Amino acid sequence: MEELRDKEIEIYRDLMRPPDGFVEGFSSRVLLGTLFVGFVMLPGAIYLGLLVGQNLGPAAEWTTIILFAEAARRSFTALGKQEIYLIFYIAGSLTALNGALALSGGPFSGPIWSVYFKTSPAAAAFAADIPGWVVPTQESGALNVRSFMQHAWLVPIVVMILGQVLSRLNWFSAAYVLFRVTSDLERLPFPMAPVAAQGATALAETHSKSETWRWRVFSIGSMIGLAFGAIYAGIPALTGAVLKRPINILPIPWVDFTTGTENLLPAVPMGLDTNLGTIMVGFVLPFWLVVGGAAAALVTIIVNPVLYHRGVLTQWQKGMGVIDTMTANQFDFWMSFGIGSAFAIAAIGIVSLVYAWGRRSRLKDRGMSFGAVPPDRGDFNMPLMLAVFVVSSLGYVVLCKYLVPDFPMWYFLLFAFFFTPLTSYINSRMMGLTGQWVGIPMIREATILLSGYKGADIWFAPLPLQNYGGFVQRFRELELVGVSFRGLLKAEVAMFPVLMVASFVFWQFIWRLAPIPSAQFQYANEWWPYHARMQAFWVKGATTDPDLLGRFLKPPIIGAGFGLVLLLYYVMSWFRLPVMLIYGLIRGFGNPAHVVIPELGGALLGRFYFAPRFGEKQWRQFAPVVLAGYQCGMGLISMVCIAIVLIVKSISQLPY
Repeated sequence: MEELRDKEIEIYRDLMRPPDGFVEGFSSRVLLGTLFVGFVMLPGAIYLGLLVGQNLGPAAEWTTIILFAEAARRSFTALGKQEIYLIFYIAGSLTALNGALALSGGPFSGPIWSVYFKTSPAAAAFAADIPGWVVPTQESGALNVRSFMQHAWLVPIVVMILGQVLSRLNWFSAAYVLFRVTSDLERLPFPMAPVAAQGATALAETHSKSETWRWRVFSIGSMIGLAFGAIYAGIPALTGAVLKRPINILPIPWVDFTTGTENLLPAVPMGLDTNLGTIMVGFVLPFWLVVGGAAAALVTIIVNPVLYHRGVLTQWQKGMGVIDTMTANQFDFWMSFGIGSAFAIAAIGIVSLVYAWGRRSRLKDRGMSFGAVPPDRGDFNMPLMLAVFVVSSLGYVVLCKYLVPDFPMWYFLLFAFFFTPLTSYINSRMMGLTGQWVGIPMIREATILLSGYKGADIWFAPLPLQNYGGFVQRFRELELVGVSFRGLLKAEVAMFPVLMVASFVFWQFIWRLAPIPSAQFQYANEWWPYHARMQAFWVKGATTDPDLLGRFLKPPIIGAGFGLVLLLYYVMSWFRLPVMLIYGLIRGFGNPAHVVIPELGGALLGRFYFAPRFGEKQWRQFAPVVLAGYQCGMGLISMVCIAIVLIVKSISQLPY
């Protein structure tokens, strides 16, 4: 397995070694932190997502950690770094952002979106066919009252809770097994894992006599985050509370130049990224990964006009901005190319895994086989975890078959036991090698269309089709900080009821303030109609346009992507070029240059200025701590501004 011998991978693997011992970490203080995030931070996370489409995660994470660390200090004790990391994990999980919809605040965000989608003009053609276990029917009258306290909501909420339970069992078991494969057996570096681990270590050190460089570097990053966050997120949030439209000194998330360059570079999304955090990320990512991504983005700038003039990019039209241009190009070319690339990554990963098994005896001598794990790490029995995955997956299958009885059951089995393990493994390898998420796009849509099923209900079913690769990095972070895996299990068990109750209470409260979307929630008001049209497009296509799949999934392009990536991989391996370069190329194809060029600026700055100044090894240790501090500063200033906004909005609802 060539990448296991790659110098850069070994450097990142050795960047931060696990400690000699492991501590469970879950304590009464962690439990109090869970309650604090759930009932204090969660409403701010919901509001920020709806208002500006940003994640409150860093605010919840670092604000909670600092608050509890200071409280412990004044009680003549200190939070351990294991406790700090678990609070970090819980806060991030409770306030996680759900994709492009920018929905935060837990599972009750789903019904809010479903209500809007069913009542939107985009879904008018099939709204009556959306089943009652997704959202109440119009006849029930529940949609006329912005409240979950209606009898008609009972079935949708029960289905949602069942899905949440199965999801947690499924991801925990799958991610653990994949961690054992990618980290213990394949020894992949997980380059982004030290960010959270170093941040927790820095905060722990500040309350002990062993304070080192970490806290100083973390503080520098925090001050940068505070200053930039006040301009980037604070001013729009505060002015949006008192004005009809917020004032943006720096456009979020970029300045769009596409319409200005469309004559010279047709079908090329062009912009200027305005987030300083993108440069910070460039400090941390492997250098050749960033170089590969930037090279691929520049290739995309050249390729897109050629494809347009040759009639391949047919959906793009003049006047489209960055997002519309990217969407059109994805459907015409890059979606199919990306599917082929993802399958190539899977093939490389499977071959590498077989090779690793062939070297098992050698790995065992190094203490890296499945049978030799660090003591006290809290590992679980592998057959048991596989059994949990199988049982929870079967639970998904049974639930879906009950909700959609006419859909062929073997598709549910295919989702649960083929696509979910395959995509999760592909992504876990990408996280392990590059720190970046990757997935095979449009599996759900393509499979439903291929099935020939004409009903609308399957598009809303909780299908057992997931990508759990991103969760694998969590186990690597736990290992680096010295948290026993059993501490994570206890944190998940404690977090679930808090999340369900807090999500219900605060979504109910914010929903009562104003309709969602509306002028009060600008991001949702602007973007939700677009996403509703995209979702409705697939549902309509399943019933009225049988040629849809053939128009957008193009086997020749899929084959070209598969072949090109394999060729590039083995050519680079032959010439002993950095393996990270090929993964960077895959990551950058089809993406706009302004997304990856700032990362390149950060990578160049780190490699040619900071590394010579501080020493390469020292800089590699500094970089993740600076990024963690920057996220903390951004989170603190955002939390303060959102708290003010919520107070203003609540007062405005009073009748006097």
